[in-house]
Amino acid sequence: MDITTLGKVALVTGAAQGIGRAVGVALARSGAAGICVVDRDRKNGEAVTEELRSLGTQARFVLAELAEPLAAREIVHRCIGEFGRVDYLVNAAGRTDRASVANSTVDLWDTLFAVNARAPAFLMQHCIADMLARHASGSIVNILSMNIHCGSRDLAIYSASKAALALLTKNAAQAHRFDRIRVNGINVGWTATPAEMKMQSETLGKGGDWLEAAERAQPFGRLIAPEDVAKLALFLLSEASLPMTGSLIDQEQWVSGHAD
Repeated sequence: MDITTLGKVALVTGAAQGIGRAVGVALARSGAAGICVVDRDRKNGEAVTEELRSLGTQARFVLAELAEPLAAREIVHRCIGEFGRVDYLVNAAGRTDRASVANSTVDLWDTLFAVNARAPAFLMQHCIADMLARHASGSIVNILSMNIHCGSRDLAIYSASKAALALLTKNAAQAHRFDRIRVNGINVGWTATPAEMKMQSETLGKGGDWLEAAERAQPFGRLIAPEDVAKLALFLLSEASLPMTGSLIDQEQWVSGHAD
């Protein structure tokens, strides 16, 4: 299957590392004309931008804090100012702070929903507005989580925020299907991202050897890699997945609802 993004302009959040970076690299290698690298990490964001340029695509770094109410509008405005349009949007940024229903705080709830649901929703809004104004087709991929099906106790608020984005994914897909704007989501399983490495080894105190033990317990002997997610995101963004829209794909090695 020949998957190409030749000539397309993409906006990718959370692109300084992990899944977002992997998506950016996949887009550059498949021919994207321009990529807006969005992140709050200036150092890594600028490094990824240079990496994408070395692969032959134009890239621009946009420093942004998605928790800010007007961040989405400014991000899309800057991307359009640089490249003239947005053809693809990938909402890969997210916070995974731990909290249960019993011990969460209002501040944590607001932060997780601001970054994981509100910002992606308004990024979709502004990108769709650009597509509609140009009478152009477009493709959006939201990076979700297997936790939308329930989630562990300490991921209750995170899971709820991703579930909200899952519903918005399907709603936007339904609303704009006749505009030829496709919106799909990936329910990602346990993925070995830099953020997860830090969360497990430092924040949760499991030490440096947690990954080896975790991978031994997986059916395929490893966690999902950011590059695995990037391959699926590239398929969903490209015309190879036409006419799919409104799909939420479980990218996981454990079957949801399994009995054993």
